[in-house]
Amino acid sequence: MIESDCLFIYTIFINYKGSVELLTTERHRIIMELLAKHGVVSLKMIVQQTNSSESTIRRDLALLEENGLLRRVHGGAKLPLSKIDEPTMKDKTDKSLVEKKAIAKVAVDTIHDGDCIYLDAGTTVEHMLPFLVEKKIIVVTNGLMHIEALTNADVPTYLLGGKIKANTKAIVGSAAQESLKKYRFNKSFIGMNGVDLELGYTTPDPEESILKSIAMELAEEAFVLADHTKFGETFFSKVADIHEATIITNNKDELLLKQYKEKTKVKVVTP
Repeated sequence: MIESDCLFIYTIFINYKGSVELLTTERHRIIMELLAKHGVVSLKMIVQQTNSSESTIRRDLALLEENGLLRRVHGGAKLPLSKIDEPTMKDKTDKSLVEKKAIAKVAVDTIHDGDCIYLDAGTTVEHMLPFLVEKKIIVVTNGLMHIEALTNADVPTYLLGGKIKANTKAIVGSAAQESLKKYRFNKSFIGMNGVDLELGYTTPDPEESILKSIAMELAEEAFVLADHTKFGETFFSKVADIHEATIITNNKDELLLKQYKEKTKVKVVTP
């Protein structure tokens, strides 16, 4: 083979490799944009958005996970979360909105007239409020964001005393704990950052964790409201073991749900 032919083939190889690298970079960019928007994305969605094969995307996800940019989960991927960092109310408000509303509606369906209930601070629990208007109930809460809607609906409401936590608009601390212990509930509805089969329910802040745990203990029935993004996540402070609450979720992973149902009650909703 003459030198010019070798140079021609080498040039084609370099151009080909450069094209592959560019396409890989573009796929990775699309994957990270999807994760930034949705928090959790399915393998099917990534395949469709990148027009790539499943085997290619699986390799991409493995590489991105090695670099700490995502976590692979059954059927897709999710953003990695710090065990101590906590999103603000503003960060959480618009995420999984349809799913949260569906979960909240099913939660309200468990409430009967005459019930005394506890509403934890949180965006999913907040979506319960419009559905409570016609209920003849008493509410205790540590969520400042719940007060306006409850008072406007003329729902008898008790607000815990204590320290105001600015980023989640929750009342926490020892005073809130002592205040909470004065009540008893038919049902408590708790928001949660992490739901894990073995490590249980967790949240970043120990003060909020203690309050959630007390509210669950003081209720005849405890419900954890958790959309699919919360599964498999663990945070710094443990709230309770997995069997200590009924999970209300939109998670549709049948294999995963089968494992959870062996340890606790699970209500699955359809948005």
